[in-house]
Amino acid sequence: MQRSLANVFNLGVKELRSLWRDRLLLLFVIWAFSGALYTAAKGAPDRLHRAPMAVVDEDQSTLSQRIVNAFYPPTFMKPSPIGLPDMDPGMDAGRYTFVMDIPPDFQRDVLAGKSPSIQLNVDATQMSQAFLGSGYIQSIALGEIAEFVQRERSVSTPALDLAMRMRFNPALDNTWFMGVMELINNVTMLSIILTGAALIREREHGTIEHLLVLPLKPVEIMLAKVWAMGAVVLLATGLAVHFVLRGALAMPVTGSIGLFMAGCALHLFATTSMGIYLGTVARSMPQLGLLMILVLLPLEMLSGGMTPSESMPEVVRFIMLGAPTTHFVSFAQAILYRGADLSIVWPQFAAIALIGAVFFTGSLRRFRAAVGRMQS
Repeated sequence: MQRSLANVFNLGVKELRSLWRDRLLLLFVIWAFSGALYTAAKGAPDRLHRAPMAVVDEDQSTLSQRIVNAFYPPTFMKPSPIGLPDMDPGMDAGRYTFVMDIPPDFQRDVLAGKSPSIQLNVDATQMSQAFLGSGYIQSIALGEIAEFVQRERSVSTPALDLAMRMRFNPALDNTWFMGVMELINNVTMLSIILTGAALIREREHGTIEHLLVLPLKPVEIMLAKVWAMGAVVLLATGLAVHFVLRGALAMPVTGSIGLFMAGCALHLFATTSMGIYLGTVARSMPQLGLLMILVLLPLEMLSGGMTPSESMPEVVRFIMLGAPTTHFVSFAQAILYRGADLSIVWPQFAAIALIGAVFFTGSLRRFRAAVGRMQS
């Protein structure tokens, strides 16, 4: 047993040295847990910010100017006054996302009790801005028209006073959510890539044959890759939580960082085993990249991070119970956002441990079969 542990440790150190010499892959790891994490969190289109807008004011009335002046930064850029012939060319050139056309005699028709229409042209290629902005513009314009007709800015008192309390994210800051989800995605992606690439790199360089002539067992070779690549990703995760999530993004982590890191280690046990399995299937790095597309997209999109699991079909929810990312997302949100302890997240921990054991056993059988073919 002592000799086997020494073999696993020494082989793991060899993997770390090999990764250190692969500067491009090492740079990719650093970027994934720093710049990529920050830009993904800050670049999330959760709200409008300086949306370009133009107005064709054919009425030139007090009401029309009041509507135009209601749009201002930072939600919208100051509306550009344009003529009717400039509307279509401006949208074709992509200079405006929204163009509002206020028809002639608009104020007179409003005061006469008629129902005039304002035309709003939306560049729907900007999907997130188009969806959010059209609702914002309608609400703002209707509010200004109602206040103009009433001649005062009155606030109606509802029959029921609904007191809303935003728990765990009072400011509704979407960067907190996107930062954690991007961290989870990068942990999954890097752990699979590093272990799969390590196996393929040894096959391409011919060093796997050197290992097979040594008194080493396949399980020792596999465990060395699991702990070495898992340790790299775990270290990067800890630094990302401290410097990016809590530092750059100012996200208050209410739960135990140690408990989160322990769950992350269990998740890495499962995903690194998946990486070795993919490394035995793929014959080259390009093939591994293609397999990663087939594996990562379902893991990221159907794990409950991008869309709630409750919104998915029942069969998809049942299938994704066998994916470690589903349980990783669940306990990461519970610990980091809601301050959950082990008594709450232990079912997710147990599920990931079971999934990891199944993946490790399957990968070990596949790896032994591949080793047997090489030796024969």
